[in-house]
Amino acid sequence: MHFDFHFTAVQVLWTLTFASLLVLLVVLYGRDRARRFPWFTTSVCLVALRLLINRLLHDKLPPITMGKIVITLANVAAVVSLIVLIEMARRAFGRASARAWMGWSLGLLAGASLVMWKFGPWPDWKTVAFDTTIARLQFMQFAAVKVGLLGDLLAVGLTVLVVAVGRRYGAGWRSHVQRILIGISTASLSQMTAQAIWQTIARHTTPHSQAEYQRVMGIQDKMLNANSAVYVLVAIWWIVSLWIDEPGAAQSGTSATVSIPAATATASETGEA
Repeated sequence: MHFDFHFTAVQVLWTLTFASLLVLLVVLYGRDRARRFPWFTTSVCLVALRLLINRLLHDKLPPITMGKIVITLANVAAVVSLIVLIEMARRAFGRASARAWMGWSLGLLAGASLVMWKFGPWPDWKTVAFDTTIARLQFMQFAAVKVGLLGDLLAVGLTVLVVAVGRRYGAGWRSHVQRILIGISTASLSQMTAQAIWQTIARHTTPHSQAEYQRVMGIQDKMLNANSAVYVLVAIWWIVSLWIDEPGAAQSGTSATVSIPAATATASETGEA
């Protein structure tokens, strides 16, 4: 018996990614993690929304309209990714001094900005125009790429910092903050690696035939698929990590239950009744 499902790699990866994001949202809300990490939950919803829009509206809207939707969501997602990092930093280093906060923040921002400036092409600002819709969309796309790259660099730097000194402030290996950041930085490293490889190939490759052009585009498709596969693994990592309670939370919950006097518990129950 022969089974022919006619599923492409892109379709399989899209289905796995969307399904893993839905399960992750169930874990975030079902295990009450969304209340603790509201911006991280928002970022997951944005990723799922962008996937759904690209799937349902592709080739069904005029190119300009589709471009407006996709690029606007990309800009929103890039800004939200920066807010997620602030949320993670506050959770990880809430007990740090103001001087430490200032020093680490400036150091990470300076290092990430320097790498972002050196990474990738920049436009000639004298020729940048906003007089047409296409020109505005091109600039918005450029801004989304650069802000996203800045977020990726900051994510990697913040993860290294949390892994190095997070235990001192209560953000140890088994904490949700550290495990979320490990997932974010893994996805960021995958994204930056794919971009760097593709830029190198595009810079040093000049197709001279249709076959060579298709071969180069095939390489890009393979890198995009590999990047999507990494994100699926990251989503699974988040699902498992956020399903499990943090050791400190479990211990504090147990001690609180034991330390409540019987009379207090009875009064509280009576009041609620």
